[in-house]
Amino acid sequence: MNSITYRIAQLDDVEKVYQFEVTAKFQDDSESFENKMLIWDSSFRKESLEHHFKLGWSFVAEDDQKNIVGFFLGQPLLFVDKQTQTLWVEYVSALTADVTGELIDIAYRLSREKHFQRVLFASSVLELDLKKSFSFHPWDRETVLLKTTK
Repeated sequence: MNSITYRIAQLDDVEKVYQFEVTAKFQDDSESFENKMLIWDSSFRKESLEHHFKLGWSFVAEDDQKNIVGFFLGQPLLFVDKQTQTLWVEYVSALTADVTGELIDIAYRLSREKHFQRVLFASSVLELDLKKSFSFHPWDRETVLLKTTK
């Protein structure tokens, strides 16, 4: 049986995580123009992975052969919505619901250990088939944005 290990993501992991996600999303068709545009507009493009991994708040899951089987991208937000410290989880991806649940649990436990007041996830996390139970709460802040690009 494969055992899964979890650890803080490092810059050396960028290429492996990128290939893991590209393969999961596009199989053998990552070079088409349409898919290249989707990758460019994704949370897992290489610049994003590099940014998040430098911060030390992202994790990877590996199997016995050191293959990536999941990851999350996290970064701290300071003084947002009257909270001193918040962990923003930009993206979570894994091969199985068990690994996804463990990654979410790691983000939660790490934030509690570091005395963060909350962890923010995209609401799409509610659509995942998780084996673990989490008491997600809606963020009651209504937010709008101004686009600075066309």
